Amino acid sequence: MLFSSIIFLVWFLPIFLLVYHFAPARLKNGTALLGSFIFYTWGAPIFCAVLLLSSIIDFIIAQKFDGVHRQKWLTAGLIVNVGTLFIFKYFNFFADNFKAIAESLGFGFPSYMAIVLPLGISFFTFQKISYLMDVYRKATPRSTSILDYLLYVFLFPQLIAGPIVRYKDIAHQLSDRGNHDHWGMKLAGLQRFSLGLAKKVLIADGLAPLADAAFATHDIGAIGAILGLLAYTFQIYFDFSGYTDMAIGLGMLMGFRFPENFNWPYAAVGFQDFWRRWHMTLSAWMRDYLYFPLGGNRKGKWIVFRNLWIVFLLSGLWHGASWNFIVWGAWHGLFLTIDRFTTFFKRTNHFSASLLTFALVMLGWIWFRASSIEAALDYFEQLITFKKYAIIDVTPRAWLMLFLATLFSFLPPKSHHLMRSFHGHNERHMILKTLVACLLFIMCLGQIAISDGQPFIYFRF
Repeated sequence: MLFSSIIFLVWFLPIFLLVYHFAPARLKNGTALLGSFIFYTWGAPIFCAVLLLSSIIDFIIAQKFDGVHRQKWLTAGLIVNVGTLFIFKYFNFFADNFKAIAESLGFGFPSYMAIVLPLGISFFTFQKISYLMDVYRKATPRSTSILDYLLYVFLFPQLIAGPIVRYKDIAHQLSDRGNHDHWGMKLAGLQRFSLGLAKKVLIADGLAPLADAAFATHDIGAIGAILGLLAYTFQIYFDFSGYTDMAIGLGMLMGFRFPENFNWPYAAVGFQDFWRRWHMTLSAWMRDYLYFPLGGNRKGKWIVFRNLWIVFLLSGLWHGASWNFIVWGAWHGLFLTIDRFTTFFKRTNHFSASLLTFALVMLGWIWFRASSIEAALDYFEQLITFKKYAIIDVTPRAWLMLFLATLFSFLPPKSHHLMRSFHGHNERHMILKTLVACLLFIMCLGQIAISDGQPFIYFRF
């Protein structure tokens, strides 16, 4: 079920929070796990069993890391997790490409049944791998309770689309949330959840029709293509960061503190800065479990160059089993390499460098959103075509959402006074923010009631 659906907001969430609040301390983890099972089973009953089985295997393997064969057990754990991810996410991609190559050479290729992608498999696989790696490295003690470990994996606020939470960051919270589970934190959680819901329902979903129309229409010309690309650029940010805000808010309502995942990425200066601000938990995962083990930046310029490209090509593939995503990863790898080894983004002033970064990131989203390589190239062609093609219809709501998206993407990092006020914790600020949160929540309910709603973009990853 979607966080932005009536069944979740009106039925599941209130009932779950009520039961969770009144459950005795010793039963809270069990209550949270049961609620998480129900949440995931609602949308993916078959895959719940797959996730449960692989999680039990992880738990058992981690218990073997004290023995003499600890490296072999780690290898087995990685094979189970990466193999599961490959089968469910990448089998169709590689089979389709092998089939195309074989048929082009005049060979036959056996028929096969397409495999359905489980919800959130990329996110929970990376979480499970981080647990095995951290326990193996002795960066965190292994879980002694299978209930706690299953709750770490299945915890529904962050199960499907992150942020990617590491076991060592919440291990103590799994066993004791007494200092976090208080009314001040619950109010802050409500505020954060409502903010994320508004980002998703009011802004991202408001821009979705414009972005969809632009990428589905041929011969729209440069103006229509620019407006559609702007719409998607802001849609994906407010959609994904909105989900993260909701996940963090729900965690706070349950006494958990999850890591932040966004820090106004469109205000970044250069691609290095962008990846310190966009999907920060993925960037940190790639750095700690891939970039550093490959040698990081300790073995010379060419090794750094190689490592950056490996990381970003795999990052593109992580996002989706398609050549589009691989090209998107290469796009970011290219400009990150330029940023690291040249002064390309440092020659101009802060504003110009930020604008250039935003423009290049925005162009990169074409690869991410287009249905194929050919469709992406066609969209690039539209951006430089100034003939009188039909311009897509932009509704008053779309214009308003474009304005608000621009405002909220760039203004807060530039306004320190605004941010100090937003993060104030005195009684007056808490009352005001709670009232605003309730108003946003009611507005979102009204919008959801009259619209079909849009699935979260990152659900497909």
